Amino acid sequence: MEKKVVCLGIIVGDFIGRPVENVPEKGKLVLTERTELHIGGCASNTGVVLKRLGIDVGIIGKVGNDNLGDFLLGKLKDENLDVRGIKRSRGKTTSGTLVMVHSDGERSFIHSTGANGDISMEDIDFGYIRQFSILHVAGAFLMPGFDGKPLAETLRKAKQAGIMTCLDTAWDSTGKWISLIGEALPYIDYFLPSIEEAKMIAGMDNHVRIADFFLERGVGNVCLKMGSSGSYIKNGKEEYRIMAPDAPKIDTTGCGDAYAAGFIAGIVKELPFEKCGMLANITGGKIATGVGATTAVTSYEDTLEFGRKYGRWI
Repeated sequence: MEKKVVCLGIIVGDFIGRPVENVPEKGKLVLTERTELHIGGCASNTGVVLKRLGIDVGIIGKVGNDNLGDFLLGKLKDENLDVRGIKRSRGKTTSGTLVMVHSDGERSFIHSTGANGDISMEDIDFGYIRQFSILHVAGAFLMPGFDGKPLAETLRKAKQAGIMTCLDTAWDSTGKWISLIGEALPYIDYFLPSIEEAKMIAGMDNHVRIADFFLERGVGNVCLKMGSSGSYIKNGKEEYRIMAPDAPKIDTTGCGDAYAAGFIAGIVKELPFEKCGMLANITGGKIATGVGATTAVTSYEDTLEFGRKYGRWI
């Protein structure tokens, strides 16, 4: 049976302005060349890119009963994702992020948790999840009603049902880090945090020691996203340091989510561990060549061609 992926996590509207070098003082205004509204959020970004890489995808999450929620649902349907797992929050507006893209492609964010804060175990239909081979939880630390014990329990039940589990984190502005995710670690087959998030969770700086920290606590495979420095992947048998493609960067919004999509697509396509990491790197690198978190990836073949062009696909 062909593997299908369900992405559970945050769904966000990204309001992007670029370039932005200075935030105006109170009561003042600065100009930027371009502003756009895009689909965003770890679960939706990863899901859309996975679909464009040729993988069947469902999504579980929450939006508000508002115009932004209508927009995001419409965009996800247009991308042919299965949206039956998305619910409407009665008391919260749809989550939004102000994304300020600097001239070098790096970003700063102002985020509203919104309806993502309403996600709880009551919203999780395990009958629906059992229709998929892989569960990817995307946006841990930004779902206060789900982080901690509910996250661990969801991953435990998925593994018990024979479903492969993946987890991607966001920045924890509450500073709780390991206390929110520690119980979930033994139930994670593939852990894909950014190196900065991983440092905070593990409480150490060296990427090899960080990977070992997670492996010792039950994670099956550790995939550390290191931005322009590429990535470091390790499991009990293999480890690889994989360089990022040296391609022009316009907007790095969503690169980490695209990395996760590339890695998971590699799993579905039964690529070797190293090749999964290479596909992840070039998918993340491809996203940075366009504006928005999903725009630049259009197909699997186009992504492979990008990798060949920049010497990152064997």
